[in-house]
Amino acid sequence: MPSTHTPSSPDSTNSTDSTNSAAFPRQFARSRRFSLGVPRHFTVSPDGSRVLFVRTVSGTDPVGRLWQYEDGAERLVADPALLVGAGTGPVPEEERLLRERARERSVGVVSYATDDAARVVAFALSGALWAVRTDSGVPFSVPAAGPVVDPRPSPDGRHIAYVSRRSFHVVDLTGADRQLACAEGPEVSYGLAEYVAAESMHRLRGYWWAPDSRHVLVARVDTSPVERRYVSDPADPTKPPQAIPYPAAGTPNAEVTVQLLSLEGERVEVDWDRKTYEYLVDAGWDAHGPFLAVQSRDQRIVRTLSVDPATGATELLHERTDPAWVQLVDGTPARTASGALVLPEDDGDTRYLTVGGRRVTPEGLQLCAVLGVEGERVLFTASEDPLETHVWCHEPGHGSRRLSRGPGRYSGVGRGGTVVLAGVTPRGNEVGVLRGTEPGAGTGVDAGTGADTGTGTGSAGEAGSAAKAGSAGKVPYETLASLAEEPSVTPRPLHLILGERQLRGALFLPSWHREGAGKLPVLLDPYGGPAMQLVGRARGWFTCVSQWFAEQGFAVLVVDGRGTSNRGPAWEKTIHGDQLTPALEDQVDALRAAGARFGDLDLTRVAIRGWSFGGFLAAAAVLHHPDIFHAAVAGAPPTDQRLYDTHWKERFLGHPEEQPENYVRSSLTGHGHLLRRPLLLVHGLADDNVAAAHTLRFSAELLAAGKPHSVLPLPGATHLPAGDAVNEQLLHFQRDFLLDALERRVDGD
Repeated sequence: MPSTHTPSSPDSTNSTDSTNSAAFPRQFARSRRFSLGVPRHFTVSPDGSRVLFVRTVSGTDPVGRLWQYEDGAERLVADPALLVGAGTGPVPEEERLLRERARERSVGVVSYATDDAARVVAFALSGALWAVRTDSGVPFSVPAAGPVVDPRPSPDGRHIAYVSRRSFHVVDLTGADRQLACAEGPEVSYGLAEYVAAESMHRLRGYWWAPDSRHVLVARVDTSPVERRYVSDPADPTKPPQAIPYPAAGTPNAEVTVQLLSLEGERVEVDWDRKTYEYLVDAGWDAHGPFLAVQSRDQRIVRTLSVDPATGATELLHERTDPAWVQLVDGTPARTASGALVLPEDDGDTRYLTVGGRRVTPEGLQLCAVLGVEGERVLFTASEDPLETHVWCHEPGHGSRRLSRGPGRYSGVGRGGTVVLAGVTPRGNEVGVLRGTEPGAGTGVDAGTGADTGTGTGSAGEAGSAAKAGSAGKVPYETLASLAEEPSVTPRPLHLILGERQLRGALFLPSWHREGAGKLPVLLDPYGGPAMQLVGRARGWFTCVSQWFAEQGFAVLVVDGRGTSNRGPAWEKTIHGDQLTPALEDQVDALRAAGARFGDLDLTRVAIRGWSFGGFLAAAAVLHHPDIFHAAVAGAPPTDQRLYDTHWKERFLGHPEEQPENYVRSSLTGHGHLLRRPLLLVHGLADDNVAAAHTLRFSAELLAAGKPHSVLPLPGATHLPAGDAVNEQLLHFQRDFLLDALERRVDGD
């Protein structure tokens, strides 16, 4: 039997690489994809002097703790381990679902909220309400009416709002509790985001404090019109199934309304055309009053509405339209201190940032998200290059300037002249505190070295002028320590531009491979779908996994095709009406282009693996192109697009009753008879996002067609495989399946 890989020589370097590679799956699992120990969830005080954040104490400790950074030193503010072990026990069901939507992998303090001064912090531990004053640093429990979800202090720090048993409460710090809205039945909740808002719109919250700390804007959700799905645990038949309201494409959504509640018990209903605009995209309450962003069911119109707090009447402030869909941009709409609306605008192949109706970013700079507004300053992320995302700042009279430097993908938060830059760089996760970002203080630093980089690169401010940076003096830069584990394999991506569409790709080769020493089987390792990029100048967990597969003897190719983000609106919307054909064509074209460039890639032995949309793409590859792809692992694949949720799926494919052909074209179901290659289907049986029914129904279709295949069910696993042991062994299982399938092909298949 031919060997699948031949190391060039058994020198000490190869031996070390082999040892490190063997240790990787366990390390990957116990570090929760290298997320433990990384600082996150940042809040900056109004004067910019203090930074609050969450971090575990090591790269394998799953318990999040609250920290404060001030005067160059960190101080532990809240440690669940000292609070009678709080935070490691069961959490309310609503909190569990919130963590699932956020893909939260830790326990303890996983989120928190502060008052406007960042002096009072509230958080929940195992359903109990806790608070801490940052000046004293002594956490104290606050009596609550029941299990607590999403606590948030009022701007003045005198009260804490929270949700308990789907009802909305406000409590002062002494424990005096008021129920402002009571859930009228098991289908109703106040102050929580419905499924499609949290999963598909990135709106994880359901209420917003007024600046006066006496009123709250609260979403009411009624799921009674929504179809129920029943998720059970086949590994424990004594447990009853759990009913989940899940709005599949073409079926009714939850009914979402909004109310203005006062601490005195007054209630005002917010009025808008909910029949036409049934989606509540976002909301807020600033110095100019409450506002909403609402969207039509077909997602071609998004309206920004002001709300009269006395009557609940709404007034149109802005309308965005698009013949395909209006792309939602995190952090928008927002308003500056003067009331100027902060919104995205798509024109041609650029997504611009606009302030007060004026474009403040240049052509070709793709707006990604608005991070915050302070006074007239807007902090945002944008991409000049599909391989990088940077933090930018715009202010009238000073243009738009880039704050993050060095390659990577950055986000951040800023206030009081201080910006926290959180980046995934070629060296891994790095977090820096950038001081003195007021106009004239310089334009940014290299996040890896802290070195001043002088004046900014040219980018349009108002009227497209070059960004103005003022003096190029030294910019103070401090580092927040990441305690994450260092991966035992070092990604060595070769960044490529492939084919006529200039597809961005990364090729990972074994560290032991020498050019011309022998042919390598090829493994495509894509996501390839909307809202996620895998190719970039950054060491994310997925690049480490791709390198690990390379160390097993593959040439691993990762490609971001049409439909992925940061290449402009036209690139994103190429998949409108067909989520399969363009995405799969791009993987095929990239493979051929890479094979023509690198002679050591064996295109007679090609496998593909992926999860979620990547799993869908992997299964589609062996169905529709068995001449090119010879084996596949499909994890949690959405095989029947009609089983996916309304907001996400109708965005790309329309309503299934109006455009059924789009769903047929973009589904795997109905094509099972085409299978000729080895296929492994993997699915978590507790997955409430891509239900296990996708895999089970498709497997039944394959069986009925007489098509051999393999199914690996994961009991208790959601859309993210659960348990360190499962995550560790899942890598081994995929590797062995693919190597065996390709070896059998060499032997005669």
